[in-house]
Amino acid sequence: MQKLHRKKTFLIIGARPNFVKVAPVLTEMKKYRNVFKPILVHTGQHYDFEMSKVFFEDLTIPEPDIYLGIGSGKHGEQTGRIMIELEKIFLREKPDLVLVFGDVNSTLGGAIIAAKLLIPLAHVEAGLRSFDRTMPEEINRIITDALSDYLFTTEFSANENLKREGIAEDKIFFVGNVMIDTLMRYLEKAKQSNVLERFHLSNRKYALVTLHRPSNVDIKEVVAEILEGLQYISQELSVIFPVHPRTEQKIKEYGFLTKFEIRSHASAKTKGIVLIPPQKYRDFLALEYNASLILTDSGGIQEESTALGVPCLTLRQNTERPITVTVGTNIVVGTKKERIIEETMKILKGTIKKGQVPPLWDGMTSQRIVETLLSFKSGRYRNNLFLARA
Repeated sequence: MQKLHRKKTFLIIGARPNFVKVAPVLTEMKKYRNVFKPILVHTGQHYDFEMSKVFFEDLTIPEPDIYLGIGSGKHGEQTGRIMIELEKIFLREKPDLVLVFGDVNSTLGGAIIAAKLLIPLAHVEAGLRSFDRTMPEEINRIITDALSDYLFTTEFSANENLKREGIAEDKIFFVGNVMIDTLMRYLEKAKQSNVLERFHLSNRKYALVTLHRPSNVDIKEVVAEILEGLQYISQELSVIFPVHPRTEQKIKEYGFLTKFEIRSHASAKTKGIVLIPPQKYRDFLALEYNASLILTDSGGIQEESTALGVPCLTLRQNTERPITVTVGTNIVVGTKKERIIEETMKILKGTIKKGQVPPLWDGMTSQRIVETLLSFKSGRYRNNLFLARA
């Protein structure tokens, strides 16, 4: 068989959830060194490079081949800067394939430029829909999927969403959840973490909270409602809140640090809400695994809690990951304190939703993604993209 040149494959990442998703795909792709030439492009969407390095080291991701240093900004401004820089790089480097992950602005920017330059495009975590277009991520998902040639899905509902939107079935691949590949790879190491000792926590004796979506943290009344619910819960058990820098800034701006008994240290008898710094992946995974329950507005944490079998209350009006509700441990409770308290008290009294791990959330998703890229003839380009494993 004639040997083709190594396919220059650009993997575009920009924020912490992307790091968790790219790690196993990059590892699997490197098993085919005579076929792929993977190039990791970090846009720097949310973190400066020094902060990103902590996550890269924790997940054993090599330093990016290209770092753009875009930084934060309004959606249009940030996405525009990403597109301008990626276009320069794509024109210079001429990639054979572009992979984008999830639903952040780096995902959208990479997708648009790849499509305009007629470069085959793969979207990892395609087809998820909240059906709420007030969410910037929803716009990113819809556009990225419309432009993609390979749509790798995590659950059956995503396949149905894509077909309803007119995506050809031969572009859709149900492969499972690549985030769970990373979770399964690091779970045993997470169990060895000393994070509980560092924050004076007892196993199954605390609630874990994350909050970062603008629809929650940018509205003072919504933040107050959530914090009132958390304060009530904290009279029953510790409430541990690894706080996003932007969320912390908003809490300070609203004057809530003293109003809601928010502290920066914990003990077994702590009352109130305890803010701690953002944690490394393995330490945060340990906090998830050992929690009594998780309260979050993060999509990825809804999935991780389902995989771990930990009760999860989603502080939103909807979810783009419905399988975490229909099959997993997740309940969407909104942001009203009464409902947050009610569902938390049910869990603490032993009324716990018995979830299951969804199909193909088995730690093998990255293998299925790479095998698909090796064997599939693209419907749009009709070129035999890759050879068998070298």
